Amino acid sequence: MQGELPPYLDIARENLGQKHSVTLSIVPDNAALARRMAEDMANAIRSARDHGRGATLIVPVGPVDQFPVLAELINAERLSLADTMLINMDEYLTDGDEWLPVDHPLSFRGFMDRCFYDHLDPALAPPLENRIFPDPNAPTAIQRIIDERRGVDACFGGIGINGHIAFNEPPEPGETMTVEEFAALPTRVLSLSRETRTINANTVGGSIDVVPARCVTVGMREILAARTLKLYCNRPWQSAVVRKVLFGDVSPACPASLMRTHPNASLTITELVAAKPAIGLR
Repeated sequence: MQGELPPYLDIARENLGQKHSVTLSIVPDNAALARRMAEDMANAIRSARDHGRGATLIVPVGPVDQFPVLAELINAERLSLADTMLINMDEYLTDGDEWLPVDHPLSFRGFMDRCFYDHLDPALAPPLENRIFPDPNAPTAIQRIIDERRGVDACFGGIGINGHIAFNEPPEPGETMTVEEFAALPTRVLSLSRETRTINANTVGGSIDVVPARCVTVGMREILAARTLKLYCNRPWQSAVVRKVLFGDVSPACPASLMRTHPNASLTITELVAAKPAIGLR
């Protein structure tokens, strides 16, 4: 029936962790989620250290609140990142497919400097060559780095309004792609979907024209190959997205649903996200 609501929207909070392989955790609020994410990142760094090597992590810019907390943990514990490799998931591009200037207010590289690297004790910070962003002019470099590091210990990220992970957008209407084909997509340059640009316009006062149309992203191939996959959601609109990820079809139409194919995947959400979506006009 046209207009019929999908059954997953009716799944109650207490049933979200059932009947799938993803480990689900619910925390009280945004501050608790930022703390959990920071602690998970620190644990991954410690675990690699305890195994005699530096950690290799894929990390997002969004969610955003965890990085100052992580810097505090690192400084307080004197946890060295000298051998840690941090691979950021994505970055906005200019119309000419170059990185936004680092001083642009929407630059993810600038964000990481302001909100994380600049907060670290320089004696503990990772060297500049270990602070990696996918390069639109050399996208295959990401896989080469991962291979040299013998794989990714953990991939951390969020989920977009259309279910994307990093900037791995769903196929556009009329495009067809199997789950296997989508899972094999590598680091690449692409155009952002209208949905992503619209929701991201919240960061610029609602002006979609300010949000770049192009991006570079680490691929689903690199994300799904990480030994651990950890995603986090804290936005009110993610209540429906999370239910689609966990209980809708595993499909390129909802990229994050592919986390259900990963052998060690977890999802942490706030109580606000766990609450059943309120459907109806108000």
